[in-house]
Amino acid sequence: MGRASSWALVAALAGFLFGFDTAVISGAEQAVQRVWSMSDAVHGLAISAALWGTVIGALMGGWPADRFGRKQTLIWIGVLYAVSAIGSALAWDPVSFMIFRLIGGVGVGASSVAAPAYIAEIAPREQRGRLVALFQFMIVLGILVAFASNWMLGGMGDSDWRWMLGAETLPAIAYLLATLFIPESPRWLCVNRDEVDKARTILAAINPATVDETLAAIRAEASEDARSISWGRFFDGHLRRPIMLAFLIAFFNQLSGINAIIYYAPRIFEMSGAAASTALLATVGIGVINLAFTFVGLALIDRAGRKALMYLGSVGYILSLSMTAYGFASGQFALVLPFIFAFIAAHAVGQGAVIWVYISEIFPSAARAKGQSLGAGTHWVFAAGLTLVMPAVLASVSPVTIFLTFAGMMVLQLLWVRFAMVETRGRALEDVAAQLVNSNRSSSS
Repeated sequence: MGRASSWALVAALAGFLFGFDTAVISGAEQAVQRVWSMSDAVHGLAISAALWGTVIGALMGGWPADRFGRKQTLIWIGVLYAVSAIGSALAWDPVSFMIFRLIGGVGVGASSVAAPAYIAEIAPREQRGRLVALFQFMIVLGILVAFASNWMLGGMGDSDWRWMLGAETLPAIAYLLATLFIPESPRWLCVNRDEVDKARTILAAINPATVDETLAAIRAEASEDARSISWGRFFDGHLRRPIMLAFLIAFFNQLSGINAIIYYAPRIFEMSGAAASTALLATVGIGVINLAFTFVGLALIDRAGRKALMYLGSVGYILSLSMTAYGFASGQFALVLPFIFAFIAAHAVGQGAVIWVYISEIFPSAARAKGQSLGAGTHWVFAAGLTLVMPAVLASVSPVTIFLTFAGMMVLQLLWVRFAMVETRGRALEDVAAQLVNSNRSSSS
């Protein structure tokens, strides 16, 4: 394994904690509601607390990533994860539970900004898709481990949910220690600190043959866009096209229903007639399918390209969501589980593999952290909103309507991929950004 791959793997471990933190609540959410006798409204707020934290982390994560560096931000993300895991396990009332889950959410949101940006900036261009997608692979591995951990710890007694939530502590500490040994992003050093010699040393460790070419491209881009641009400059219109691409890929990601289904998977399976223990075990199946098809996405993203995976995922979404709705509508509940699995597979190959790669590729270096914040913030605002309302929606709206609505949104995503998405495979970051910014300037002139 090359040095860039090793560093990318460490940064991607933030994704493992992202996935674990996101999915672990599915095994605890019903117990939490019982323990504190929560209404559906309070329960929705408690379960979505982490996601509102991700909104904060995503929207604010670009600031420390630009001000203090990608590495320092990744280190503090590990601290947030560890504090959240310990605090959530020891929570004494709904308010303390929400606060500690919110802290973990800040870590998740910040990791969705800093980790993909860091990996994109240290990855050789021919491996960039695969290495940034490693972040997504770690997310789904974290989801699988969380589901398996919940299944193994379930039934340990009235406090089994505390063990489920506390299990995140060990990987959080391991990740925190590992981040101490990775270098800073050479692009951040060059653009934000003008530390060219340090950047050259790191780039030489990545690929000695392209050091001068890469440094020249970074410095040329930096001379055009200054160092870290302000939010006013970010929204002045010259980045309109990458902003819309980042916003819409994140918007469609959540309007597929992916987070709502992962968070409330046991409840959805119980609605189709599965016993509680069977429903919890079925969530492990979701994790296995997610992991297996993420491997497929990783294998294809630098070969087939980003758009090809989005086409494949969009069609898979539409078919699987429609058939899940049909299963509920016709009373053929045996269709629900396999088509939920098919939905997860479509997500893993398409949006799951592409989203964090794509957002990290389409902005100039000086705007990358803010662009990542915009995309991640959009993702998490919609994720939090859906999670907040899902208990009430599941209680009052038919599953047929829910799944057909998600399928309809994926038809719109398919049209967006066809007519608006730009391919980024195999291209230098500076070339991609130049095309999008320049094409926007020419279209606005």
